[in-house]
Amino acid sequence: QVQLAESGGGSVQAGGSLRLSCARSKATSSSNCMGWYRQAPGKEREGVATMTMQSASTYYGDSVKGRFTISQDNAKNTVYLQMNSLKPEDTAMYYCAASTWCFPDMRKWNPPLRGQGTQVTVSS
Repeated sequence: QVQLAESGGGSVQAGGSLRLSCARSKATSSSNCMGWYRQAPGKEREGVATMTMQSASTYYGDSVKGRFTISQDNAKNTVYLQMNSLKPEDTAMYYCAASTWCFPDMRKWNPPLRGQGTQVTVSS
């Protein structure tokens, strides 16, 4: 059973926008923290954005602050990542992930559950 299913990745030129979607199954209903992380080839995993489901508090990685926005639609059990002003360095596989807790310091976020990922490629 797919618990987290991402969509919306693709290729875009620098300065463009993309919106990623993550449909979550009922099996993830106990996960109070939903978010996105990314990983580029040869690089470490990087937390991008998280949101607490109950309070809707949001946290962002330093490299995306002011450009990316995480949001949720509870009726659709879907979490979104709106990405604006994209840069070539944003190129990576983006994963939707779930955990019990969110952390203001994205480096501490280590979600046990993730989706299959969706590729984002930004060309210069």
